Amino acid sequence: MSHKIVVMVGTRPEVIKMAPVVRELRRRSDTFEPLLVTTAQHRELLDQTLAAFGLATCADLDLMTRDQRLPDLTGRAIPAVYDLFDRLAPDGVLIHGDTTTAFTTALAGFYKGLLVGHVEAGLRSYQRESPFPEEMNRRLIGNLAELHFAPTHRARLNLLNEGIDPASIWVTGNTVVDALQQFPHDMPFDDPSLTPLLAQRTLLVTAHRRETLGPPLVSICRALRTITESFEDVRIVFPLHPNPRVREIVGGELCGAPRISLIEPVSYGDFLRLMQRSYLILTDSGGMQEEAPSMGKPVLVLRETTERPELLESGAGVLVGTDAAHIVRCTSRLLRHRGLYDRMAAAPNPFGDGRAAARIVDVLERRLTGAAPCDQHDRLALAAS
Repeated sequence: MSHKIVVMVGTRPEVIKMAPVVRELRRRSDTFEPLLVTTAQHRELLDQTLAAFGLATCADLDLMTRDQRLPDLTGRAIPAVYDLFDRLAPDGVLIHGDTTTAFTTALAGFYKGLLVGHVEAGLRSYQRESPFPEEMNRRLIGNLAELHFAPTHRARLNLLNEGIDPASIWVTGNTVVDALQQFPHDMPFDDPSLTPLLAQRTLLVTAHRRETLGPPLVSICRALRTITESFEDVRIVFPLHPNPRVREIVGGELCGAPRISLIEPVSYGDFLRLMQRSYLILTDSGGMQEEAPSMGKPVLVLRETTERPELLESGAGVLVGTDAAHIVRCTSRLLRHRGLYDRMAAAPNPFGDGRAAARIVDVLERRLTGAAPCDQHDRLALAAS
């Protein structure tokens, strides 16, 4: 008997990190029937990334509207997902991370009495509004899910400290490492116009978070301009998020600046190739904090807090915030001191070994088939493997 499992995605990072899970579910077709569903929370980037992984959805809720507000999206998503569960009659649902899609799906799944599994559970900044609304989304999901797939031991400890049942928590590694290993990124660019943008030392920059918009993003842009003025061999490539406010601010500050290329979003494969060919990464993205050390690239985090402290503890990244002067100082140190750069580039990857999806599906299979639960020895072996 195949168990129907809804895998819900709404944003580009969710597709990237859930693609390995969908593939693993499909590989075990005697046990599982994965039903990939999207809310289309981020339409343009989502469709592009689904195509890159060769994935097709069985249902598209198409909830995105122009300039949508969080309460509007939340209000549309909960009944839409709930009604979808009525139609599909799944045995369980898997969600990822901390998006509005993940939170509303967890709540609808709870209302329907479904088994809810949370991939990338237990990340915490312990700042209610940073990142916003993601920090509160993941805390709420932690109280709605029944299976918690923590990417690291620190994430597991966060859940335990909040009173989550230890028997429901599994340390699996992060599925982004699985995705990186499954996706070729050592090939020529799909878009050949990207090649001329690269220099001996290219800085890849992304910034789009809600808390970054406004003066913090202006400050980041001014830091980037100062960096290129100070280092003639440095070029910056900045793929622009579709958010109109991001484009307005970044375009106003950096359009026409020498050796700063503002480009449209690229395919996932080309984005990985940009990362691989970059010298240094500056970002406020959560996923790139995991991808960068997986590729041996030092990363400067353009945020005041991070829910991924393992990055900082491993030595692969530095939290630099959004103050222009501080960004320039930290970037300049890495550009001037090769020894420091090499130590960061060689830091161990704290986010896993590329087998997270298999561990997640192993746990789900035991739960739904009624197989004997893992004993403590098995649990510790899984966590350590």
